[in-house]
Amino acid sequence: MSEARAYTPRGRTVREGMPRPQRPVEEPRARRTPAGSGSGSGRTKGDRPALRVLDGGRQDERRGGSARGRGTAGRDRDRDTVPAPRRTGAAARNAAPARNRPAPIRKPRPPRRPPKLGDPGRRLRVASLLAMVMLATVGVRLVVLQFGDTPEWARQGLNDRLQVVTLPAARGAIYDQNGAVLAHSVEARYIAVDPEFVKDANRTASLLAPILGLSKSELLDRMQKRIRPDGRPSRFEWLARAVSTGDAKKVEALELPEIVIGRDEKREWPGRDLAANLIGFTGGDMNGLEGIEARYDELLRGVNGERRFEVGKEVDGTDLAKEIPGGYSQETPAKDGSSLTLTIDRDMQYEAQRIIGEQMTKVDASIGAAVVLDARTGEVYAQVSFPTYDPVEFAEADPEDRQDVASAVVVDPGSVHKALIYGAALEEGVITPDTVLQVGPTIRKGGVTFRDTHPHPEGTKITMAGALAYSSNVAAIQVADQLGPEKVVEYQKRFGLGQSVNEGVAGEASGKVLEASEWSGSGYGSVPIGHSVDATLLQMAAAYGAIANDGVYVQPHLIKDTIAPDGTVTPNTDVKTHQVISAESARQLRTLLESVMVIPDGSGRDARVNGYRVAGKTGTSSRLAEGSYLPGEVASFIGMAPAENPRFVVAVFAHTPKGGGGAVAGPAFKEIMGFALRHFKVPPSSTEPPEFKVFP
Repeated sequence: MSEARAYTPRGRTVREGMPRPQRPVEEPRARRTPAGSGSGSGRTKGDRPALRVLDGGRQDERRGGSARGRGTAGRDRDRDTVPAPRRTGAAARNAAPARNRPAPIRKPRPPRRPPKLGDPGRRLRVASLLAMVMLATVGVRLVVLQFGDTPEWARQGLNDRLQVVTLPAARGAIYDQNGAVLAHSVEARYIAVDPEFVKDANRTASLLAPILGLSKSELLDRMQKRIRPDGRPSRFEWLARAVSTGDAKKVEALELPEIVIGRDEKREWPGRDLAANLIGFTGGDMNGLEGIEARYDELLRGVNGERRFEVGKEVDGTDLAKEIPGGYSQETPAKDGSSLTLTIDRDMQYEAQRIIGEQMTKVDASIGAAVVLDARTGEVYAQVSFPTYDPVEFAEADPEDRQDVASAVVVDPGSVHKALIYGAALEEGVITPDTVLQVGPTIRKGGVTFRDTHPHPEGTKITMAGALAYSSNVAAIQVADQLGPEKVVEYQKRFGLGQSVNEGVAGEASGKVLEASEWSGSGYGSVPIGHSVDATLLQMAAAYGAIANDGVYVQPHLIKDTIAPDGTVTPNTDVKTHQVISAESARQLRTLLESVMVIPDGSGRDARVNGYRVAGKTGTSSRLAEGSYLPGEVASFIGMAPAENPRFVVAVFAHTPKGGGGAVAGPAFKEIMGFALRHFKVPPSSTEPPEFKVFP
């Protein structure tokens, strides 16, 4: 009998392969019934075997009841019973009634297969692949960091530790023609703050305010923490510039760790208001704002440098925000600015400025100006404006007081314009020095009557010298009629009107000349006598310079040369010249202009200079502003000396409530011209001026 597994009711498994005695197979016994319920040997309906013995899935034998329910007799019967032959097929099915037939034998289920275990080799291969991918990823990233992004990461880290300090470039100086300082920079200090290092802003501002002359609120605002455009906090903010070294030492004595003190410069003007309207001033950042300081700002200021150095950071309250010794440090040196040498003579400027100030105050002028011009070279020796101001305190001055009147204010030149008409007529052969005109007290043009200040009866004959001496409007209009409007406009432009002189100062006006096609009917009368013409005093001075320089126009200029930081001197050679009239015409015109001073009752008698022959012309006109004429009169005088060989041209004008050019501007011209001739040691005239006839 084959070995099989027996399953106990408790679920334990017992192998039956052990040796045991053979027992005869007997028919299944009837299930016991409880005591007194019937025969012990009969089997009742519903009895089922208590235990099945399987051999290879086939029924082997059946046992009825329970081992515990068997008695001794039962065990004996089991041993004496001969097993019945096994029946199969139909015979077996018919052997007993259906109700006593044992339960059908079910095909046992095959035992469950144990779960399939994982393949160790497969797991090893997958794990190895994942490890290789991870190692490759890390390796690629390390290579990228080492050779690709490393400089950028290092740069970002370094930038977080860098502090940048500007190294200001020294601004160039401005000298007069003899090397005297008109404006220069002196050593000073700047006071700055590191906002990230401020611990008690109120205390710091309170300590600095009285020393720096700034309000506490202003200092508190400047000490506020700020974010720079690159997203990092600002570590440097200006508190004050151009602080004197003495005040800087006071700040240093406070021992404020958040305060930075460095070398700076301070702009000074030794003469204070001397040529202030001409030179201009600079702002707190040392940039030129007006005048020559503004016009030549790029040349004067140079290029600032900077110093970048690595600093530590504050850690746990420890002050480590200092430069790291041996750390990163890079310095770009500043390139100092160049200096300028002007044509201005300091002494001449001072004296002319003093004279104009006194004279303008005397005549109650609102504005006034004077120009001293070298007739041969075009160099401007003095250029004066009234009123003036102190550039050290420029913010307190009215903007109109800061303008350079000689080059920025446009006026009708008035009768000083007549010299240009006579010069053009001489050049064109319309008149000669001996020409005689017939004049009357008035002349009409375009329905407008033009009168003379010295009226003469109708039909009066007058010489060219007399016409200039008495500043005859009628005679000038007659001469212009003979020239024609086209020639008048042509010579106006030749003499430099209608365009900027480009002298070198910022804000220069260009004036205006009407084209012949723009003349109205009255223009034939107003233009020749200096009305309906816009010009600056500088432009008219340059025109008279051409008359003094034998008909050659020389561009007035203020810059004599530039001095590079290394001391190299470059002269100004960009001076334009052109011929306006011939030398003969210029000489004849100068002689005619002497009549203004020589004739006893001429308009220029107050402008005579003792010992020198003077040629010049007075003028009285109006000032145009914003399209309308201002009340009052513009009195002017422009002349040259010595007349026989002119060295200087002096032009003066003043806007006064009332007064002619001879009375208002003549005395100032006399004093300024006299000083210029003596200062530059010009010999007195060796000949007497000619005699002139007014009425032939």
